[in-house]
Amino acid sequence: MDNNPSSSRWDGTARFYDLLAYGAEKRWAPAKKALFARMAPQRKILFAALGTGLDIPFFPPDREIMAIDISPGMLAQAAPRVAAYPGRLDARLMDITALAFPDQTFDQVFTACTFCSVPDPMAGLASLQRVMKPGAELCMFEHTGSHLFPFNWLLNMCNPICRHIGPEMNRDTVANVARAGFRIVEVNNLFLDVVKTIRAVRP
Repeated sequence: MDNNPSSSRWDGTARFYDLLAYGAEKRWAPAKKALFARMAPQRKILFAALGTGLDIPFFPPDREIMAIDISPGMLAQAAPRVAAYPGRLDARLMDITALAFPDQTFDQVFTACTFCSVPDPMAGLASLQRVMKPGAELCMFEHTGSHLFPFNWLLNMCNPICRHIGPEMNRDTVANVARAGFRIVEVNNLFLDVVKTIRAVRP
């Protein structure tokens, strides 16, 4: 895992990530809290990817959550927030495309700005689907590409640079979720058609 280029890239930004993400986290806190409120008690929940744990304060208490991240550096920064969570939260080093869980383990899966950064998003979605029970819910807070001019043009222009820093800027995550075989339940656009929540179900 330590030799994974994606892991090394995120390790390099782990110490500064909270500072870089401060404005976005403050702005989107209400939307994340509303989405994570769907975390059901007495259900097995997977959260991918945890990063430095900035989303943990938005989790409802007393839940059973397994969290993963590809970056040891990110998980090290997240450790105090993991320890402070008022429930059962287990954080593990793991690649979303190679999840080390049995088939049909989880009742719910949550992501937050995850699929802008997975190198192979279709492989990541297939891996998630494998570990989800039939009828399990996928809840995503993601930023995506846009179908609106000039935002689509700007995101496409920025993408070659941004992908070397971390996230892709023009992914069509909604279409990818549908292509992966999930049934889309709801797409809620929060900022134009770029920032959104997606709810889907594994058939």
